[in-house]
Amino acid sequence: MPVTFLIPSYLGSLAGNCTTLFLDSSPKNVHDALAALWHLHPPLRDRIVDEQGAVRQHINVFVGDECIRFTGGLDTPVPENVEISIVPAVSGGIYSLE
Repeated sequence: MPVTFLIPSYLGSLAGNCTTLFLDSSPKNVHDALAALWHLHPPLRDRIVDEQGAVRQHINVFVGDECIRFTGGLDTPVPENVEISIVPAVSGGIYSLE
Protein backbone atom coordinates (compact mmCIF):
# COMPACT_ATOMS: atom_id res chain seq x y z
CA MET A 1 0.00 0.00 0.00
CA PRO A 2 1.30 3.46 -0.81
CA VAL A 3 0.33 5.20 2.48
CA THR A 4 -0.41 3.83 5.94
CA PHE A 5 -2.17 5.89 8.62
CA LEU A 6 -1.51 5.09 12.27
CA ILE A 7 -4.18 6.58 14.51
CA PRO A 8 -4.53 6.56 18.30
CA SER A 9 -6.75 3.89 19.80
CA TYR A 10 -9.26 6.42 21.14
CA LEU A 11 -10.05 7.37 17.51
CA GLY A 12 -10.26 3.77 16.35
CA SER A 13 -13.97 3.60 17.12
CA LEU A 14 -14.49 6.30 14.48
CA ALA A 15 -12.61 4.21 11.92
CA GLY A 16 -14.25 0.81 12.15
CA ASN A 17 -12.28 -0.07 15.30
CA CYS A 18 -9.01 0.11 13.35
CA THR A 19 -5.83 1.92 14.36
CA THR A 20 -3.95 1.14 11.15
CA LEU A 21 -5.56 2.32 7.93
CA PHE A 22 -4.33 1.98 4.37
CA LEU A 23 -4.87 4.26 1.37
CA ASP A 24 -5.02 2.80 -2.11
CA SER A 25 -4.13 6.18 -3.58
CA SER A 26 -0.81 8.01 -3.67
CA PRO A 27 -1.53 11.50 -2.34
CA LYS A 28 0.98 14.21 -3.14
CA ASN A 29 0.73 15.98 0.24
CA VAL A 30 -0.75 15.63 3.73
CA HIS A 31 -3.84 17.62 2.76
CA ASP A 32 -4.66 15.11 0.00
CA ALA A 33 -3.87 12.15 2.27
CA LEU A 34 -6.21 13.44 4.97
CA ALA A 35 -8.93 14.12 2.38
CA ALA A 36 -8.67 10.48 1.31
CA LEU A 37 -8.87 9.41 4.96
CA TRP A 38 -12.01 11.54 5.49
CA HIS A 39 -13.55 9.90 2.44
CA LEU A 40 -13.07 6.48 4.06
CA HIS A 41 -13.90 7.51 7.64
CA PRO A 42 -15.72 10.90 7.75
CA PRO A 43 -16.11 11.04 11.57
CA LEU A 44 -12.31 11.33 11.99
CA ARG A 45 -12.24 14.75 10.34
CA ASP A 46 -13.75 16.73 13.20
CA ARG A 47 -11.39 15.15 15.72
CA ILE A 48 -8.24 15.94 13.73
CA VAL A 49 -8.89 19.29 12.04
CA ASP A 50 -10.88 22.35 13.05
CA GLU A 51 -13.67 24.14 11.17
CA GLN A 52 -11.12 25.94 8.97
CA GLY A 53 -9.39 22.69 8.03
CA ALA A 54 -6.26 23.29 10.13
CA VAL A 55 -4.84 20.49 12.25
CA ARG A 56 -6.10 20.96 15.80
CA GLN A 57 -3.59 22.37 18.26
CA HIS A 58 -3.68 19.26 20.46
CA ILE A 59 -3.00 16.90 17.53
CA ASN A 60 0.36 16.21 15.91
CA VAL A 61 0.69 14.66 12.47
CA PHE A 62 3.94 12.98 11.46
CA VAL A 63 5.03 11.92 7.98
CA GLY A 64 7.56 9.26 8.79
CA ASP A 65 9.51 10.76 11.70
CA GLU A 66 8.87 14.41 10.80
CA CYS A 67 6.16 16.54 12.41
CA ILE A 68 4.30 18.47 9.72
CA ARG A 69 4.31 21.61 11.92
CA PHE A 70 7.96 21.97 10.90
CA THR A 71 7.88 20.62 7.33
CA GLY A 72 5.21 22.65 5.54
CA GLY A 73 2.01 21.81 7.38
CA LEU A 74 -0.70 20.31 5.19
CA ASP A 75 1.49 20.97 2.14
CA THR A 76 4.14 18.53 3.43
CA PRO A 77 4.93 16.05 0.64
CA VAL A 78 3.90 12.42 1.15
CA PRO A 79 6.34 9.93 -0.36
CA GLU A 80 5.15 6.48 -1.35
CA ASN A 81 5.14 3.70 1.25
CA VAL A 82 5.23 6.14 4.16
CA GLU A 83 3.48 5.99 7.51
CA ILE A 84 1.47 9.00 8.59
CA SER A 85 0.96 9.03 12.35
CA ILE A 86 -1.76 11.01 14.09
CA VAL A 87 -0.66 11.57 17.67
CA PRO A 88 -2.40 13.46 20.46
CA ALA A 89 -0.19 16.07 22.10
CA VAL A 90 0.95 15.33 25.64
CA SER A 91 1.45 18.16 28.11
CA GLY A 92 0.91 19.20 31.67
CA GLY A 93 1.52 17.44 34.92
CA ILE A 94 4.13 17.92 37.58
CA TYR A 95 7.59 16.43 37.39
CA SER A 96 9.64 15.93 40.51
CA LEU A 97 13.15 14.60 40.93
CA GLU A 98 12.36 13.43 44.46
